[in-house]
Amino acid sequence: MKHLNTQQADFWPQLKTLLAFETAQDPQIDATVAAICADVQQRGDAALIEYTNRFDGMAAQSMAELTLSQTDLQQAFHRLPETVQAALQTAAKRIETYHRHQKQESWSYRDADGTLLGQQITALDRVGIYVPGGKAAYPSSVMMNAMPAHVAGVGEIIMVVPTPKGERNDIVLAAAYVAGVTQVFTVGGAQAVAALAYGTDTIGQVDKITGPGNAYVAAAKRRVFGVVGIDMVAGPSEILVIADGSTPPEWVAMDLFSQAEHDEIAQAILIATDEGYLKSVQAAMQRLIAEMPRRAIIEASLHNRGAMILARDLDEACAIANFIAPEHLELSINNAAAWADKIRHAGAIFMGPYTSESLGDYCAGPNHVLPTSRTARFASPLGVYDFQKRSSLIEVSAAGAHSLGQIASVLAHGEGLTAHARAAEMRLQAKA
Repeated sequence: MKHLNTQQADFWPQLKTLLAFETAQDPQIDATVAAICADVQQRGDAALIEYTNRFDGMAAQSMAELTLSQTDLQQAFHRLPETVQAALQTAAKRIETYHRHQKQESWSYRDADGTLLGQQITALDRVGIYVPGGKAAYPSSVMMNAMPAHVAGVGEIIMVVPTPKGERNDIVLAAAYVAGVTQVFTVGGAQAVAALAYGTDTIGQVDKITGPGNAYVAAAKRRVFGVVGIDMVAGPSEILVIADGSTPPEWVAMDLFSQAEHDEIAQAILIATDEGYLKSVQAAMQRLIAEMPRRAIIEASLHNRGAMILARDLDEACAIANFIAPEHLELSINNAAAWADKIRHAGAIFMGPYTSESLGDYCAGPNHVLPTSRTARFASPLGVYDFQKRSSLIEVSAAGAHSLGQIASVLAHGEGLTAHARAAEMRLQAKA
């Protein structure tokens, strides 16, 4: 890992270089995805089956072979050990409970003249959630995307998940069962995103697509945005730990590993105020790395984008954290809740030595779909609010039409929009 010191003259340029991540779309990937999306839009199910067979090593002849029933999901759940069933149910309940606090309700008020103004909150009709498949098994992604949609009151939750060579993952399908997913289709890639966005004879068009995927999935989500909504185009996973030396070095080392093991371009950064503690964590990492099954990925990630930063004090550490705006921020310090008040930009803040980021990934309750690549400066975690929309309510009384109409008339004439002005003026003399 790189070692940085805030007292170095070139600290900030070094930090900016470390954080730099190229988010521009690969032109070749973009061209491939554009062709796939256009084909699915034109040929629907036929194209979807063709691409699924080609990319996932399948031999499907119809969409019926790529469609799972609620019975299929239920059977997958019951094939799991009882301990896994219980873990899924408990996690789902905690996620649901947390997200119920986010649900917004309609509201309105009346002016003195009787005019009603307000906001009507409605859920989206149908959403699609993309879940990675193959060797990867992410039941947590199923629940984190489906549960807030369920709490919001979304009518249909459509899940797509690739099953290379027809291999279905029971824990992923069981998570769909527990989370109340409406339909599951065993398709993936850009073709699945296109099917959700444009609709086919079998897959109904959705209003929004959420969930992580590879570069082709990300490119497809970019392409269909506008036709449907999307959650975000996520970058590599990130963790930033601020430590004051009170947490066992082994705990912090493993927390850094927990994000580095995602892939070679994930980012793990530690900021501490004591150089001796940084060395202790580094020594712990050297001891623990040998037992990591994903050692090669962790080492590549830490070498490519990891860093240990020596800060003057915790105030400076928090200032650096606000600049980084990390996806996951661990405040592994005493009185962490008080220091959290100094954090303005982070996807999720984990407070205190016992709060490992991994608990947030699976079962604490808050959503683990978080803004990456410094977008926490302006973006928020996925939540119920992403599956609700707002319509303004306006009901003007006769008295309100008289007073507001005069204002609107003046402003409309100022913009040269005569019809706007006349529409307001016609109501000025109306009687209640």
